[in-house]
Amino acid sequence: MFKFLPGILLLQLVTGGLLFAAINKSEEPQLVIVIISLSLIVAILAAFWFATIAREMHKTEQNKMQEKHARDREQILVNAEREKADIASESYRKIEKETKKAHAKANFKVGFAFAAAASVGGLMIFTQLVTVGMMVLIATGSGLAGYLARARHERISKNKQLAANQARQINNETTILKRLNKN
Repeated sequence: MFKFLPGILLLQLVTGGLLFAAINKSEEPQLVIVIISLSLIVAILAAFWFATIAREMHKTEQNKMQEKHARDREQILVNAEREKADIASESYRKIEKETKKAHAKANFKVGFAFAAAASVGGLMIFTQLVTVGMMVLIATGSGLAGYLARARHERISKNKQLAANQARQINNETTILKRLNKN
């Protein structure tokens, strides 16, 4: 608004000067025509000047609005990415919880089966069927060893996968923060 003030003051000074000249020497018609012509020229120049100032103000406001829109859009995208990551990690946790529950049930059943087989092998040894009892005990021990080796292998691969997922998530967050800081 203050950008128009110098133009308004100058316009008022010129108009006052022309009005003063018109009042003091109004008897000559040629002077009146010159004063009216000067008034029209000053009015046209002031209109162009004010239009230029207004156009620059409009462009400045438009640029500000575009920058604000771009920042808001980027913030919306970042929030959407965060929500997406939160939903993915929450669903991953639910799946992990259900998987652990299913593994616990399966481990209990398998453990019970191995204990039963070992008990049967021990019972056979006590009932004078040593060879068959030893075979059952060896088979049970071998099966248990294989089951434990597979469980260990799954745990190690799951830990590696978790580490890779965490590294990927940290990388994604770093990329998002860099984009935010850049804008």
